[in-house]
Amino acid sequence: MAEVKLYGRLLSPFVCRVIWALKLKGVPYEFVAEDLSNKSDLLLKYNPVHKKIPVLVHGGKPVCESMIILEYIEETWPQNPLMPNNPYDRALARFWIKFAEDKLVVAILKLFRSITGPELENAKKEILEILQTLEEHGLRERNFFNGDNIGLVDIAFGSMLYWMQVIGDVVGVKLFDSHKFPSLHTWFENFKQVPEIEENFPNRDEHLVYLKHRREQWVASD
Repeated sequence: MAEVKLYGRLLSPFVCRVIWALKLKGVPYEFVAEDLSNKSDLLLKYNPVHKKIPVLVHGGKPVCESMIILEYIEETWPQNPLMPNNPYDRALARFWIKFAEDKLVVAILKLFRSITGPELENAKKEILEILQTLEEHGLRERNFFNGDNIGLVDIAFGSMLYWMQVIGDVVGVKLFDSHKFPSLHTWFENFKQVPEIEENFPNRDEHLVYLKHRREQWVASD
């Protein structure tokens, strides 16, 4: 098997996506920790366009952007499939992945960067509307977005809901109420209990300290 390396930072939810997918597939890899304040020459070589993590290097060939990496992993290692077999179900999965990237990621970043009260309220409102959409239309009374088995859609949303909760703590906003979103809450608890996810979940306390520091820097630079 060609060598697999993952360049990233363990506190990044986007890196977590890739780790979870590799673990679920049973693909051995080497993790190369990156200092984002002093990016390595190899990271800049492998991702010269965005200069960001994560980067997966397989047999010397780099793949960038977390969800593109996940699709590459799915296509390269077909064992333990993370996408449905049926073309229509695969199309639905891609729809929800795009929803996560276009809507939820953007809204969470907006929340993190909100400074004034009105900004926070607008960002909170936007996220709550997204969560309500997922509650009503996403899971459809299934254990996971794919049905009975975890898949790429679960990884996409699971990483973001975790990130959202930590950022909510940083800015002092509670978003993920189990009474408002019972199906989503049950799904997230099931997601976290999948062994490959549970064993490789980020350290919340470390992430909280890191994001508080990043937010203080953001506020000070505004």
